Amino acid sequence: MLNNVSDCEEVEGGAHSQGDGNPKESSPFINSSGGSGVEKTQQYDGKNMALFEEEMDTSPMVSSLLSSLANYSNLPQGSKEHEEAENNEEARKKVVQAPRMGTVMGVYLPCMQNILGVILFLRMTWLVGVGGVLGTFLIVFMCCSTTMLTAISMSAIATNGVVPAGGSYYMISRSLGPEFGGAVGICFYLGTTFAGAMYILGCIEILLIYIAPHAAIFQIEGLEGAEAEAGMLNNMRVYGTIVLSFMALVVFVGVKYVNKLALVFLACVILSILAVYAGVIKTAFEPPDFPVCVLGNRTLFSKGLDICAKTIDRGNGTVTTKLWRFFCDSEFLNATCDEYFANNNLTQLQGIPGVTSGIISENLFSTFMEKNDFLQKRGLPAVEDPDTPPTNTNRYVLADITSFFTLLVGIYFPSVTGIMAGSNRSGDLQDAQKSIPIGTILAISTTSFIYMSSVILFGACVDGVVLRDKFGEGVNGNLVIGTLAWPSPWVIVFGSFFSTCGAGLQSLTGAPRLLQAIARDGIIPFLRVFGHGKANGEPTWALLLTASICEIGIIIASLDAVAPILSMFFLMCYMFVNLACALQTLLRTPNWRPRFKYYHWALSFLGMSLCLSLMFICSWYYAIVAMGIAGCIYKYIEFCGAEKEWGDGIRGISLSAARYALMRLEEGPPHTKNWRPQILVLVGLDEEQNVEQPRLLSLTNQLKAGKGLTIVGSCIVGTYLNNHPQAQRAEQSLRKLMETERVKGFSQVVISSNLRDATSHLVQAGGLGGLRHNTVLVSFPKNWRQATDNQQLGNFIEVVRETTATSLALLVPKNIGAYPSNGERFTEGHIDVWWIVHDGGMLMLLPFLLRQHKVWKKCKMRIFTVAQMDDNSIQMKKDLITFLYHLRLDAEVEVVEMHESDISAYTYEKTLVMEQRSQILKEMHLTKNEREREIQSITDVSRGSIRRKNPPSGHPQKTNLDESAGGSVEKPEEESFRLSRPQQVQLIQGMNATPVPTPTSPTCPTSLSTPAVSPGEVVQRTWSDAVDNAKNPSVANPEGIRDMFSMKPEWENLNHSNVRRMHHAQKLNEVIVRKSQDAKLVLLNMPGPPKNRTGEENYMEFLEVLTEGLNRVLLVRGGGREVITIYS
Repeated sequence: MLNNVSDCEEVEGGAHSQGDGNPKESSPFINSSGGSGVEKTQQYDGKNMALFEEEMDTSPMVSSLLSSLANYSNLPQGSKEHEEAENNEEARKKVVQAPRMGTVMGVYLPCMQNILGVILFLRMTWLVGVGGVLGTFLIVFMCCSTTMLTAISMSAIATNGVVPAGGSYYMISRSLGPEFGGAVGICFYLGTTFAGAMYILGCIEILLIYIAPHAAIFQIEGLEGAEAEAGMLNNMRVYGTIVLSFMALVVFVGVKYVNKLALVFLACVILSILAVYAGVIKTAFEPPDFPVCVLGNRTLFSKGLDICAKTIDRGNGTVTTKLWRFFCDSEFLNATCDEYFANNNLTQLQGIPGVTSGIISENLFSTFMEKNDFLQKRGLPAVEDPDTPPTNTNRYVLADITSFFTLLVGIYFPSVTGIMAGSNRSGDLQDAQKSIPIGTILAISTTSFIYMSSVILFGACVDGVVLRDKFGEGVNGNLVIGTLAWPSPWVIVFGSFFSTCGAGLQSLTGAPRLLQAIARDGIIPFLRVFGHGKANGEPTWALLLTASICEIGIIIASLDAVAPILSMFFLMCYMFVNLACALQTLLRTPNWRPRFKYYHWALSFLGMSLCLSLMFICSWYYAIVAMGIAGCIYKYIEFCGAEKEWGDGIRGISLSAARYALMRLEEGPPHTKNWRPQILVLVGLDEEQNVEQPRLLSLTNQLKAGKGLTIVGSCIVGTYLNNHPQAQRAEQSLRKLMETERVKGFSQVVISSNLRDATSHLVQAGGLGGLRHNTVLVSFPKNWRQATDNQQLGNFIEVVRETTATSLALLVPKNIGAYPSNGERFTEGHIDVWWIVHDGGMLMLLPFLLRQHKVWKKCKMRIFTVAQMDDNSIQMKKDLITFLYHLRLDAEVEVVEMHESDISAYTYEKTLVMEQRSQILKEMHLTKNEREREIQSITDVSRGSIRRKNPPSGHPQKTNLDESAGGSVEKPEEESFRLSRPQQVQLIQGMNATPVPTPTSPTCPTSLSTPAVSPGEVVQRTWSDAVDNAKNPSVANPEGIRDMFSMKPEWENLNHSNVRRMHHAQKLNEVIVRKSQDAKLVLLNMPGPPKNRTGEENYMEFLEVLTEGLNRVLLVRGGGREVITIYS
């Protein structure tokens, strides 16, 4: 209830209640008290509330809450208040205390006025004549049942809280969400607007045909067929535009006059209906005299006829009548006459034989006609030659349109609309939750009785040819229903004229306010201009748009063509009212507590089904257009509209559907055909809570393309109570970056006492139920060699271990800064896959997914695999080509042969330096003296042994770059470390380059007299000299060979497993660099982590050697299951 009250206060609170896009709405009772802390303390003194004094800012006392609730009014500014233009507080208080209306005046009579209208007076008799009593009764019953079921659903929604102005739009939007609410609200607005056009066309039809036929600008007398029809439509357009302009001016200038005249217009309707019932009763005793002249079985046009006879006896002779002159070439008896006229006799029928005549038996069944068919009387003989074309057709009553059952449904349905009039006035009602259900259902019951009884009474009192005579051309141009009225047909003519005028004014008054309510909600951005109006709140711009749309209906000019259009929009509106009630009932949301208890979800679904059926029965193409309009508005609001959280039922459906889907996912793991990477992206945050590696999300978008699950997780070190605001900022930063990179998924920030535990929590607890991640994406750590980043190294290794233990796939992009953004495009290039070990097909699937994205679309895929000495490389290539063919993947295939070779001295030296550095880092936690002694002993042992003898020719001839895209050498980050630990620096630098020889070292290529150079230059020159010696072994110093053999004892102390790993990494790196140095991306199997924690630095060094010299590398570890299959 509180949410509903707050909704209406925000949306309908006045002229300044613009849509601000806030996703949540606050309650008017929480945080509503103002004043300083001293004032609050004094306020609660002596009230026995000291125990809860600290909570008074957020939790008010029950007494103040109940007082606010009891005195709360959601009464929006109505037309009366707009006219009075209250701009001060006294005026607003006066409005709140204004007398409220009861059930009869507030709901029952307004619904009666909106339901009864133009169709009853102008088309009901024609519907009975064409569709028959049975067919028309079925149409009326279907339509009235639809509105009754809709009224039941609407009553349940309307009594489930306060409904301000906006009526069905408000109910649907708050029940089904802003997307459905906006779409249906626009449909309801268009339906109301076209209803105004229909009422105006009905008003003009009454004026030009029954009241003042000579006022027509385009004369149609003497015209036949299309010319007469065009003249009539042009008259409707001209006069309709004039009347529309006048009505719009009245609404703009003085809405209060429209409201004051509403009862007068309603009185006209009621008096007209009473006159019809009185006339029916009178026909039982004294039927009115309305003769109809029939030639053969064709009804004649009565205008201009003096008597229904060919000749009359006057004195001693026989003279011809006016009718003779219409069909013959002269007035003499020997004149040449129309063949049909000459061969058939004239019959004069009683147009209204009376309720006791038994004529209903003739009118029970339908008589559908084609356009320009003759209006024929059943049972009368006629002589006609089927081969002779008819002549003098302007003297017969013809069908103006082709009639069929579905057309009748579309024309009739607007006569049962208007059931929302009571809910639209809920703010003016004394007890809306009691008045709306009673008043609306009573009004529908009353009008349904009127319509159903009218069908039976019209069929029982009026002859079929008169009923099918739409414009009364056979009864001297009288309104057909008027011929039945007592005391005079003019009662119906003027009553229907004023009722259509009043209904048109009501439509032009209500539609702009409905559009204004939609615009002020802010859910449709391009409509916001229509939320503004005059100083007193009148929707000026909305009225202008309404009049413009209404003019479209006026240009159509045919009431029969406009009626099905507005039927579509109203039916769609009613359908979603039923859907809203059914969903709320089935979802059993806690806030669904309507006071109206006589509803059921089955009734709502029945009403929804009837609405949908009637839409396609009326006109399937209009139904498709209306649904297309609603669908476009829905998608527009979804993508461009303001976010609103109204507690709607669609959110409830989403929750139920999500729960059901999650339970289904729990039944078992997905099949290989449905496997896709559900990625957990681990990102780091800087001090400002911004993402340090935004390209990780770019890569995620390129891998996912919006499909599947994506969780972007980050960690904050600290306690939850102290760091909660920081976590909120971090989550906002993640969501903002996800929106920028178009990554569809969820963000999650975990706070823990240390980074390793927080990362572990994310890996373990990310996702929900069966919707969990199966892949972890984490960037390769930068500057991991620095002693200060040893914790980062440990965290990374721990992630590798945990993903292996939990059977998750792992993606590790190295040099993530060099990866392309979503806006970049590769026009050519290759994605190279180095398939070393089988990982379930991850290496095959990832390039395929990447190539679906526009960044990598132009890149071609190449697959390399490694053959050992005992492998048949030719057969391997054939098998791999066949395998890729079955996988439906297009890729170039190459098998690389790696021959066994002796382990080079460079490999031994690389391994030696790696182990020495590991030893140094392990001893970093010793005391200062112990650390210095340990370092001194290590450097003394290795001082004369480190020398690069035979480095590989394909090895890069440069110092190590931690991240090639960044272009930053590790040297700057190590300056402080070098100054404090000059001896350790040489060994730590030697991880990826030759250690700096000292002047006393036997490997030093310079003499003691060599000028001093910077350490970087020494490293570079030593590296170059070693490479030169490798290129020219004949000029190498033979002393160096003896030195190499003298270092054998140190090598023998090395861990042979590390030597083998270093050798394999080096040899594999040579091959990869040679084949894939120019590739846009290299995908490579990632080796498994060390089982013990003592070799973590060695593991990272192996990865560095393996990927050295490559720009973009994606290390991949499979999750232990097949992810790609050859089967369909």
